[in-house]
Amino acid sequence: MTIGEFSELTGISCSALRYYEDKGLIQVERDFGNRRIYSDKDVEWVKFLKRLKDTGMSLKEMKHYSDLRYEGDSTISERLEILQNHEIYVDEQRKLWEEYSENLKSKIQWYKKQL
Repeated sequence: MTIGEFSELTGISCSALRYYEDKGLIQVERDFGNRRIYSDKDVEWVKFLKRLKDTGMSLKEMKHYSDLRYEGDSTISERLEILQNHEIYVDEQRKLWEEYSENLKSKIQWYKKQL
């Protein structure tokens, strides 16, 4: 599939896909005309990268994880450790956002009472 089709399928802009490729986060096959050819496997990988980004993983850490992934199964334990550490980070952020939300709810209730 072409980069435009892939962009629509993943919800990631063509420029972001090119950026990910430039940074080494994705390795894309090329045809005889040097055009990108994306596979179904690439779809799942890019969607996973998007989730990592959306949950606050740094580009540097995503790059490290991606490098390990492309090295193969011998890096599974390292990738597991990265994801476990990121899960701790995500859980800490979730707790922080819950505190923020409770504070907002409290302030909203206070204003409602004032009216």
